[in-house]
Amino acid sequence: MHALEAHELYRFFHIGDDETAALRGISLHVSAGEMVAVVGPSGSGKSTLLSCITGLDEPDAGYVEVAGKRLTRRPEAERSRIRAASFGIFQQSGNLFGHLSVAQNLRLTMLMVGKPNEKRIGMLLESVDLLHRARALPAELSGGEAARAALAAALAADPPILVADEPTAEVDRDTESRLIAHLEARRRAGLATLLATHSKALALKADRIIALRDGRIDNE
Repeated sequence: MHALEAHELYRFFHIGDDETAALRGISLHVSAGEMVAVVGPSGSGKSTLLSCITGLDEPDAGYVEVAGKRLTRRPEAERSRIRAASFGIFQQSGNLFGHLSVAQNLRLTMLMVGKPNEKRIGMLLESVDLLHRARALPAELSGGEAARAALAAALAADPPILVADEPTAEVDRDTESRLIAHLEARRRAGLATLLATHSKALALKADRIIALRDGRIDNE
């Protein structure tokens, strides 16, 4: 059984009479202890794919299973429970609660799954060079700091599956190296990671690379 499996996902968007096929029959799987990178040009469907896989969006056809449990076309309350228990999610925006400090965002993520760990909060913030900003609110952070804080929050509860959309886009090379070390530690611990990235350094660390083009897997 795979940690995560997507089967024949399709997603269409409509603007007036125009229809755009963002996903065109994409199937993939990620096993425990595996890191899979999704690459492709902007507009190829990477972000839409990750949203459908985590249940933040519903595909128009196809389905997603998490550890053999169907996620797609379930009531939102059920999807939310599966998402909270199974995923750490990093999106390109909207990752942090604005009324909570950086440290409080990490703490809340841990409490939601019953894994409070104050020592881990400090360790994660140090790894993304934000220990000195632990009490800052998201609005007080720069774009790069907010991205690093959001990634720390996604990793906070040590989720069985990390799904990250461009996790190193706003970090420098040294921070990217530290984050890659975190991802490799997750792999050694038997945890799964699925990420979309333009970073060659990050993609090369993956066990497999899936290339997308125009909403399809590019096998060329």
